[in-house]
Amino acid sequence: MLEIGSTPDLKLEDTDGRSLAIADFKGKENVLVYFMRALSCAQCNAHVQSFVKNQAVFDAANVKIIVAVPEDLKDAAAWKARKNIPYTVVAGAAGTPHESVGLLRKVFGTLQQSGSVLFDSNGTVTYVQVSTIPTTSYNKAEIGAALAAL
Repeated sequence: MLEIGSTPDLKLEDTDGRSLAIADFKGKENVLVYFMRALSCAQCNAHVQSFVKNQAVFDAANVKIIVAVPEDLKDAAAWKARKNIPYTVVAGAAGTPHESVGLLRKVFGTLQQSGSVLFDSNGTVTYVQVSTIPTTSYNKAEIGAALAAL
């Protein structure tokens, strides 16, 4: 799992098939990557909608939001379009983005861990929240405090 203070070389693929890396944002903007448990997870979808509703808070902190899903690019693109998600969505083309940061499948491989990772504009991890239960994969108050500390 990513640790606060680390500077991982996280490489992802978005729903348009473009490669992107946290390093691409270095010196430009902070990045919050929200890792959904599954596209069908109601709580994860509610968290993404919370980001949309609170976009002004993220804009004020110069934070780009990226939503990572464990499904393939085709399903991720369809979900993004159907839900009208305004964020970059990355998916599991060659292994899931979740695996690249140490989010595992728990309970005999049936539950994908979810979570939130905040990178500052230097690409350094400043906040990490990991959960096997999606209700705690996003903590608005903790994220708010982490944004204030950027």
